[in-house]
Amino acid sequence: MYYGNTRIQVSANVLFFQAEDGIRDREPKGMEENNMASTKEYLDFVMEQLSGLDELSSRAMMGTYILYYRGRIFGGIYDDRLLVKPVPMALRLMPDAEMELPYNGAKEMILVDNVDDRQFLCELVESMWEELPMKKSKKKKGI
Repeated sequence: MYYGNTRIQVSANVLFFQAEDGIRDREPKGMEENNMASTKEYLDFVMEQLSGLDELSSRAMMGTYILYYRGRIFGGIYDDRLLVKPVPMALRLMPDAEMELPYNGAKEMILVDNVDDRQFLCELVESMWEELPMKKSKKKKGI
C-alpha cells in the first residue's frame, strides 16, 4: 500500500515504512515483546484469582480471551497479559499502572501487573462494574 511516496506494509505486528531514504520500522507500544497468543493456562490462573466473584465468564476470540463480570466486558487476556478498561475507578485504584495496547489498532488499556493479589483483583473488577458500558443490544432487522 502506498501513501504518497511512502510504501506502508504491515507484517507480524510490525509496521514498515519505506521512504526515499530507506526502510524504517516500529512496533506499536505494548507489542514490542508480545507476539504470541494467550494461553489457556494463563486464563485459568486469572479466572481462579477472580473466583471470589459471581457471574464471571470469558470468551475466546482470535487468540485472546475477553473477560466479563455480570454481563459487562471489563478487560481481557492479551498475549498473556491481563488488561482492563481504563474506567475512572480503575485509574484511581492503579494510578501508576502502564497503559498498553491489547493488539495493533486498539485503544490503550490498563496493564494489571498485580495478578498475584487475589483480593485486589476482585475489588478492582467489582469496583469497575458501575462504570463499565452496558452490553450493546442487537437491533432487530426490519421486514
